[in-house]
Amino acid sequence: MPTLIAGAVAVIVLYLLLQMFRAANPATLARAIKIVGGVVALAIAAFTGFKGELAVAVPLGIFGAGLLGWSPFGMPGFPNIGGIFRGAGAPRSAGQTSRVCSQFIDMTLDHDSGELDGRIVAGPYAGRSLSEFDLSQLTAMISGFDAESVALLESYLDRRFPAWRHDAQGNTAGGQRRAATSGKMTDEEAYQILGLQPGARRDEIGRAHRSLMKKLHPDQGGSTYLAARVNEAKDTLLRTHND
Repeated sequence: MPTLIAGAVAVIVLYLLLQMFRAANPATLARAIKIVGGVVALAIAAFTGFKGELAVAVPLGIFGAGLLGWSPFGMPGFPNIGGIFRGAGAPRSAGQTSRVCSQFIDMTLDHDSGELDGRIVAGPYAGRSLSEFDLSQLTAMISGFDAESVALLESYLDRRFPAWRHDAQGNTAGGQRRAATSGKMTDEEAYQILGLQPGARRDEIGRAHRSLMKKLHPDQGGSTYLAARVNEAKDTLLRTHND
């Protein structure tokens, strides 16, 4: 009987953890995995080091420290092991962000964390951040937005509440819309979307595009709309680029 009860409790706990995992913000989840992995690696390194197995403890300790963002020995040229979660050879973006704007929303993507957030720029909630509202409040805004703003809001909801489309009822929310853009993209908009300064070189445009697509591609749990805007930004800049 105790075994049966323990098994039932384990099933319930696993189910709750799975639901939390599905609803978690991917960027937050990735950071949590890195932190937990780093702490566990350091703990194992300390244990093996205490037993005198330095050949195992030292590299494991360096790996754990790297996951927590520490560059071993303070050497400027020593690669940060945590960078393997961003892709081999991917440079840090040093606070770089991308912006996509519509009539109602100014959306920002942080290149380092992959976090997506936005500010409402028109209407009764102008000046407030999307992160201040819960799911029901955000979906209630959809009916008052234009198609482009709806697409941006849905992209934000996909990132913050991955299961929201499945849970949404009716056609007012949760639909896969293809927004009509406000017109031909300007160079200024393209630079903002790619997070680049005007005059960026072709190789910088290509790197920024590849980096953003890794975070926004629909196959990686990203946004179809934002991925399309990133592609459009790249094409806009490369069409008139000469070097």
